[in-house]
Amino acid sequence: MKKKLVMIGNGMAGVRTIEELLKLQPDGFEITIFGNEPHPNYNRIMLSTVLQGDKSIEDIIMNDWEWYKSHGIKLFAGEAVVEIDKQKKQVISDQGRKVDYDELIIATGSSSFILPVPGSDKNGVVGFRDIHDCEMMIKDSKAYKKAAVIGGGLLGLEAARGLLNLGMEVDVVHLMPHLMERQLDETASEMLKKELENQGMNFLLEKQTAEILGDERVTGLRFSDGSEIQADLVVMAVGIRPNVQLSKDSGIYVNRGIVVNDYMETDVPNIYAVGECAEHREIVYGLVAPLYEQGKVLAANLAGIPANPYEGTICGTQLKVSGCDLFSAGEIGDDEGTKSIKVHNEFDGIYKKIVIRDNRIAGIVLYGDTKDSNRLFRMLTKREDISGMTSVSILEASGCCGGGGEAGDVAAMADDELVCGCNGVTKGTIVEAIRTNELTTVDEVGGCTNAGRSCGRCKSLISDILAYTLGDQYDTSAKKAGICGCTTLSKDEVVAEIREKGLTNVREVMNVLAGLRRKDVQNAVRQSTITLEWSTMTAIKMSVIQDW
Repeated sequence: MKKKLVMIGNGMAGVRTIEELLKLQPDGFEITIFGNEPHPNYNRIMLSTVLQGDKSIEDIIMNDWEWYKSHGIKLFAGEAVVEIDKQKKQVISDQGRKVDYDELIIATGSSSFILPVPGSDKNGVVGFRDIHDCEMMIKDSKAYKKAAVIGGGLLGLEAARGLLNLGMEVDVVHLMPHLMERQLDETASEMLKKELENQGMNFLLEKQTAEILGDERVTGLRFSDGSEIQADLVVMAVGIRPNVQLSKDSGIYVNRGIVVNDYMETDVPNIYAVGECAEHREIVYGLVAPLYEQGKVLAANLAGIPANPYEGTICGTQLKVSGCDLFSAGEIGDDEGTKSIKVHNEFDGIYKKIVIRDNRIAGIVLYGDTKDSNRLFRMLTKREDISGMTSVSILEASGCCGGGGEAGDVAAMADDELVCGCNGVTKGTIVEAIRTNELTTVDEVGGCTNAGRSCGRCKSLISDILAYTLGDQYDTSAKKAGICGCTTLSKDEVVAEIREKGLTNVREVMNVLAGLRRKDVQNAVRQSTITLEWSTMTAIKMSVIQDW
């Protein structure tokens, strides 16, 4: 007889757990899922692309209604669980529905943290967490023109870019003196700020919001220093709050999140937690890669298959804003125990910082040229000893000034090098899947391995791996993944546009051909044989510390 598995939550982490479980035991469970939102599972990471106008809601659906039906899963969308009866092993929904369980997964995710300031309940104050938030911002942009985004981190900047695309004027309010201070050092942060200012954002740094002004609807913000700004729409992007009230009310141990062990088990037998609602070793993760790792561990646990425990994740960060190519992971600051390799090419807008501790890479900050991010991130996570390497050899794959060889050359990549950081998929896994399953398109690779199904930044590299693996058998007409995940334009098409429009520098290309990343533009421009401003290297400033 099948076990009864109930999952509270229909988001990315929870549904990935179910996908992994179905691979291990396709007929082992009778599965019921409750989801607060009236939608099937969608890619929350890509909400910013919907707001920015690059994708539709339909484009970001990851598991459509047919997927649930085909796997015999009962989905109650738009129906929330309000009670867990541990004694009866039963959940009760807000519609009075009672469902028994043998195993229960809590995957309730998180909500936007709304600052507890006067006026935070006014119309026009929204978070940026789900489809409803996105739809509200799109609707308001048609009636109002002045927006304020509170929070200068990843989510806030992506929301601000989307609001600009919707035709709104945008002020970004940030408490700290630098943007993305958790991921970027001062130099990279300032470079990012200048780029976003060029795109039209206005920044108010070191500002603490004291009050949201207006009667029924927001009309502005007042800060702790007494200054004020006008705003018709206020977007809160200051962090997340794990959805744990149901668990707390049910007597499950909760700290900041639902506390779990290395196998995603709570303190109550047969009840598990995964995703942004879970707290593992005092950490609540908000990025997709660790949540998917948790899902794999939990799926193996439920299937009774021995697996490695979940021991935490080192996370890499990327920003989904056109024209801003950045990557960050690990430590970003310097202290007595670290030395750094730094490269600053002011002319091309490229900055690289590799933090070294005990002869190992401890941190990475890349701005303007991130093509070596996978290789460096692998070295960081595997704690590779670099004592025999020089600063030049660490960066040689890309040329330390951003103008060297092709780090994206698939033949030079190790089989264990990550291609899709969100889903933990390596080059070797993709190559094996292509050969074993006769895959021929990026979408087929994603369906088989999950590579490229989250943020989408790796789709261009997946195309390169397909071409490398299939050779002449690769249908280039099916490729159309573009030179980066943000466009369908190929390198040749970009070159043609450069020549036709007479574009003369990288910024012009990124602005006119919106959606392109700097490194891809530079590669295409080199091919166009047009001499551009950035080809002169006299403005390069380089600081290299190599005697670690």
